[in-house]
Amino acid sequence: MDRVLVITGGSRGIGAACARRAVRDGWQVVVNYNRDAAAAETVVAGIRALGGVAVAVRADVAVEADIVALFDAAEGLGPVCGLINNAGIIQLAGPLADMTLDRWQQTLLVNATGSFLAAREAVRRMGRGGAIVNMSSMAAPLGAAHEFVDYAASKGAVESMTIGLAREVAGLGIRVNAVRPGLIDTEMQQGNRLERLVGTVPMGRVGRAEEVAEAVVWLLSDGASYITGAILPVSGGR
Repeated sequence: MDRVLVITGGSRGIGAACARRAVRDGWQVVVNYNRDAAAAETVVAGIRALGGVAVAVRADVAVEADIVALFDAAEGLGPVCGLINNAGIIQLAGPLADMTLDRWQQTLLVNATGSFLAAREAVRRMGRGGAIVNMSSMAAPLGAAHEFVDYAASKGAVESMTIGLAREVAGLGIRVNAVRPGLIDTEMQQGNRLERLVGTVPMGRVGRAEEVAEAVVWLLSDGASYITGAILPVSGGR
């Protein structure tokens, strides 16, 4: 049976790396995007050129009706058996005292509520053998003081949801885990942040999106069949 994997925020960075890696395991991939259709279509075209099956579907993860439509479109390929909750935003670095209420609410809306909406739709449609991987961040345990406390809080919410949902749906044969990327070389990094913080990484280097994708896709696989409710750091020991 064909297995369909939905990847929110799949048009670039870690999401795109997950899409490219997942097709090697036989997944048919739905690359979700919100604004950049060209980037999503580039990911899809690359997958198809390698003989994989992929489609790009626009949806705002913070809009309930969009999430329902995203999963409806995904089921056009076959049963949805996997979800990578990757879509998220991060705003300009600064202390919490300078953050506006609008910024705080927008970050939580996209990162936490968006992950909730997609996870809820997934468990409503998945059967036994389904797997969800939520994208957290090392910001969750570290707090991102003076930079992105709002982002850290949103990822903390994602981790708590991961643990609770994993326990709720374990009896249904659905696994739910999360990955905590550390300093990863993607377009989300601001200014010289990578160079400034690489010295805090015990392994002495920043990570690549492809390294995160390996962990994510493994958690979707049968190789992780007895793992649920786990939070897996991919952070070079940071």
